[in-house]
Amino acid sequence: MTEPQALRIDFVSDVSCPWCAVGLASLERALDALKDEVRAEIHFQPFELNPQMPREGEDVGEHIAKKYGMNSTQLAQNQEAIRQRGAAVGFTFANQDTRRIYNTFDAHRLLHWAEGSGHQHALKRALLTAYFTDGRDVGDRDVLAQVAGSVGLDIDEARAVLDSDRYAADVRGQEQFFQRAGIHSVPAIIINRQHLISGGQPPEVFEQALRELATRS
Repeated sequence: MTEPQALRIDFVSDVSCPWCAVGLASLERALDALKDEVRAEIHFQPFELNPQMPREGEDVGEHIAKKYGMNSTQLAQNQEAIRQRGAAVGFTFANQDTRRIYNTFDAHRLLHWAEGSGHQHALKRALLTAYFTDGRDVGDRDVLAQVAGSVGLDIDEARAVLDSDRYAADVRGQEQFFQRAGIHSVPAIIINRQHLISGGQPPEVFEQALRELATRS
């Protein structure tokens, strides 16, 4: 039997980005369908949709109205479309009308720390679930440490990272690298550092693209 083709995947995203949650769930489904053909090494890269967001956050409706000019009807329609897309790939969006948007820089520092542990993927998924499904404050350091502990990371070490400025320069450097590379919206999925798939695509789109790229490698 032919060995699965190894592919590097850089998943550039934010933990407060709903389409990133949809995109990750879709990518995971595609990779599961391709498990005999593709062996993926996923690296989660930082992108802040709202780098100037205060720690206490903002009401999601007020924020989106201000940033994108949506009225309440358009917002409700957009949220319902996202909810349906999430449900189609097994991701639950809940409490969207009561959510706040938080500063995610510390979450990205935590993800950077987790990369070498083998728990980064699980942490990313858990952070998306904590925010979109459970309505938790992913800008709060206690919440972040608890989520880290829930996926097998050392909770005391997570708190130590969060209470310091460790990895701040690394995260900012990676954000600037991908911005210079032309990434200005997320999710951005980069295969083998050269092929870009943009947006929260359906699983079949990821599956087709990954299969084609695997046969070329």
